[in-house]
Amino acid sequence: MQELTTVELRPEAGAGSAGSSGFSPPAVVARPARTQSATPWRHRLPAAARHSLRACKHMLGEEADHGRLLLLSPVFLGAGAAFWFLAASDFPLFASLLSLSVLTIAVLMTGRSRRALRATLLALALVVCGMLCAQFENWRASTVILDSSVTTTVTGRVERREGDGRGRWRYILAVTGTEAPELKRSPGRITAIVRGADTPFEIGDIVTGRARLTPPSGPALPELNDFSFGAYFDGIGANGFFYGAPEKDLEAGPQAARSTSEALLEWLYRLRSSIGDRIRSILPGDTGAFAAALVTDERRAISNATTEALRQSGLAHIVAISGLNMALSAGIFFVGFRMLLSLFPVVAQAYPTKKIAASGALIAVTAYFLISGFGVSAERAFIMMAIMLIAVFFDRPSISLRNVVLSALVIIVISPSEVLGPSFQMSFAATLALVSGYQLWKDRRIRENALLKLPIFRPVVAVAGFFGGVLLTSLIGGFSTALFSIEHFHRLTAYGLPANLATMPIISFIVMPAGLLAMLLMPFGLDAPLWEVVGFGLDLVIAVAKTVSGWGGDIGVGRLPAWYFAVAVAGFLLLTLLRTRLRHVGTLILAVSTLILLVLPVPRPPDLVISEDGSLVALVAGAAMASNRENPPDFIFDQWQRALVLPTHHPPKMLDGPAIPPEGEDRRVRLSGDQQNEARTAMRAAAAGGEANRFSCVKKAWCTSRLGNGRVVTVIDNAAYLGPACDAADIVVTAVRLRFNSCRSGATLFTGETLRRTGSVELRFAAAGLEAATAFESLSRPWMRQRAYDWRSNSFAETGPSSVSDSGE
Repeated sequence: MQELTTVELRPEAGAGSAGSSGFSPPAVVARPARTQSATPWRHRLPAAARHSLRACKHMLGEEADHGRLLLLSPVFLGAGAAFWFLAASDFPLFASLLSLSVLTIAVLMTGRSRRALRATLLALALVVCGMLCAQFENWRASTVILDSSVTTTVTGRVERREGDGRGRWRYILAVTGTEAPELKRSPGRITAIVRGADTPFEIGDIVTGRARLTPPSGPALPELNDFSFGAYFDGIGANGFFYGAPEKDLEAGPQAARSTSEALLEWLYRLRSSIGDRIRSILPGDTGAFAAALVTDERRAISNATTEALRQSGLAHIVAISGLNMALSAGIFFVGFRMLLSLFPVVAQAYPTKKIAASGALIAVTAYFLISGFGVSAERAFIMMAIMLIAVFFDRPSISLRNVVLSALVIIVISPSEVLGPSFQMSFAATLALVSGYQLWKDRRIRENALLKLPIFRPVVAVAGFFGGVLLTSLIGGFSTALFSIEHFHRLTAYGLPANLATMPIISFIVMPAGLLAMLLMPFGLDAPLWEVVGFGLDLVIAVAKTVSGWGGDIGVGRLPAWYFAVAVAGFLLLTLLRTRLRHVGTLILAVSTLILLVLPVPRPPDLVISEDGSLVALVAGAAMASNRENPPDFIFDQWQRALVLPTHHPPKMLDGPAIPPEGEDRRVRLSGDQQNEARTAMRAAAAGGEANRFSCVKKAWCTSRLGNGRVVTVIDNAAYLGPACDAADIVVTAVRLRFNSCRSGATLFTGETLRRTGSVELRFAAAGLEAATAFESLSRPWMRQRAYDWRSNSFAETGPSSVSDSGE
């Protein structure tokens, strides 16, 4: 390639200086000109690519001008909080504060002309702020979680209560003492079930009773929801039940709360309970429980059959106090109050009735929120509705993404742990999608049809518009929450659209208006007829739910890879938060990631799963699970079936054999030599003669099974059978907490102690040996530390979970 040169004229030294009598010609200096290879890379692109690049740059500028960087702020703040919670260990506070200081200084020093760099630094600063919010919430919670199951006498003050419709009451107690034994690490608050009580205890009562307490559950399988995480930030240190009805301290009576805020909370909870009792006294059964749940968010009284029907039909969102309930209550009050004011022309002309109605609606939703139990969905809906109604005062648009962002920022700052919960994710996903869809619908360009403006067609247009809005809302809401439903619940609802189309008019025109009027008339005792109207509407909703759930349509999906959820959420956020054509990048990300997920081979399911306490073990073969329990606990087993998409359960084959040889429940009694030989022979015979991948059990003694690869798994209920089980099996599981974690025979042993540290376990048999996946790899986080506690030394072990080795190789 021929290089060009340029000629530069430079004056000679001394030319033009003082005293010069003549003109000296400039020196001619030749230097190479810029070659084609030094041309900016943008200029070397094809014309179409240069045009696309300019268009993208223009759209990025348009997004920035419309404040899209502000709309992304809760994304970065929440990402920082999620990163802190999901990390393997705590971050030093000093390092986080130093990082935030450095980023703040860098933002201040960066000029406004360097918008990309400034936006990047702001995003990083928000991520660090999210981490600091998470760290502060962790410090604020500081919940003491029970380290292991125990039976003790508990004394506590009733803070909340909720009935379940079967004569049982669930109480949240502030523990004031324990005895026989006295717990060294007593939790501050517990939840306890009471059966058989003649009358429920009042909030503020002091009760004492013998109770069985257990720590909050960990993940049912690795990568599933850790319930101890939510319990830690809710302040709940243990769950349990009382043996019989506890006794009330009659001399103490209702105790005064320890502070003004606690006294106010107790008053609100008393009011909430009395409202729920009033509604259930008027409307019996599931109808009354459903109506009370819509007002007070007390859902336990709804029967399991109705709850499951609502879930399978896609109507479970109606029960939760969320955006739908808040929007309907605020909208009905706002429209009704404004229409009432319009009946008085003097008032309508002299005063801003719209703002007065917005004030009344704000008071109404505030009262609704105060008696709703402060759930995250209610909190999110209340904050957003409050912002929308306050926007009316300043003549600002009520429905906008900015309002959604402000409510998200408030919730993340107050409760950053909610970022990882399904309630936060699903409620904001639906809200973002609906508001974005509303903006697109509002900005659409359509031709008006003069024929549809005729008076004869107006009712038809109104009805079609209403049902079209319900259809579009249901479609957007269903698609926007599908990803999060799969991630957290491993299922999809196929017939949610027709169910919502059938029930939304009932909820909008019958249930919510009558319920709002009933609440306004309740202080005067005139609410009973209106609750009957509410009950009529809810009976129709329940009938629709049961009909639709009878069609089936509950699609099991199973666990998603971690990478897919993160990538799909990023695509969803781009699709809903951007306003230009750049939002279709989010569509592309969703489509490509889903295609990759479908093309990639399905991960191999585990061969054996073990619960975190060792009491439940299941073998996986084909499309079925075979467990060691005839009636496995629903809480754990349902999660296994949904996560692994294995609906069929094979119960164990019960064998005739002796019960626990030692009389009584003393697990420390050893078997004689003859008894050990008898048990060993029986185990080997059951494993060899039984059906493969199916447990054979002697009740209250042991269960054993031979896997398809020839390995033998034995589960023992009593430590007396440990020796024979280790001799007859390759893998031994027991719920008993033993001080050793290995068999002398070389068999792999899982005990209650090792499982307490590892959590639930998945085992896969491979050519290279036994592959184990555990729920916990480290116990350094605050909501896991109790698993490393040793009550004998009153200290925490520094070691991580016990490793799992294959002794068979």
